[in-house]
Amino acid sequence: MSEQISFASEAYIHAKSLWSGKRYSAMAARRRKIDGTSIPYAKGRDPKSLAAVLETMTKDMGWGEQLSQTTLIVEWPNLVGKDIAEHTEVVGITGKKLEIQCDSTAWATQLRRMRHQIVTKLLEQYPEAGVEDILFRGPHTPSWRHGPRSVPGRGPRDTYG
Repeated sequence: MSEQISFASEAYIHAKSLWSGKRYSAMAARRRKIDGTSIPYAKGRDPKSLAAVLETMTKDMGWGEQLSQTTLIVEWPNLVGKDIAEHTEVVGITGKKLEIQCDSTAWATQLRRMRHQIVTKLLEQYPEAGVEDILFRGPHTPSWRHGPRSVPGRGPRDTYG
């Protein structure tokens, strides 16, 4: 049983080193092992809240930015309001840009004009997300290319008047 615990501890330390980018050292892991004796009421033995443990773990593993980005995506309607959220959908985050798909070109144009206000609010509420800009996209336009033998060019131009 003690071999399994030590193997599990070493596996955890190794995984932690891979995620955090710090080097794993077997000697350091062996030095950290407790020799079986423990002192009750010693420093560091106080129970911790689950929130404190999860906060420490996310910091150690480097998950802060990803969790903040996920929170931003989930809470998009709270950030921009119910009316705007009904006409927009978060596509994802590429690099430092938040990509938003809009229902219509009019919504995309109006939100592009409001981009500065939304980005300022976003940076205030979600500073750890690492998002610095927003890209608003309108609806997809129809494609005239169908099939493997499509002719290159601009397509039929007498269709729209």
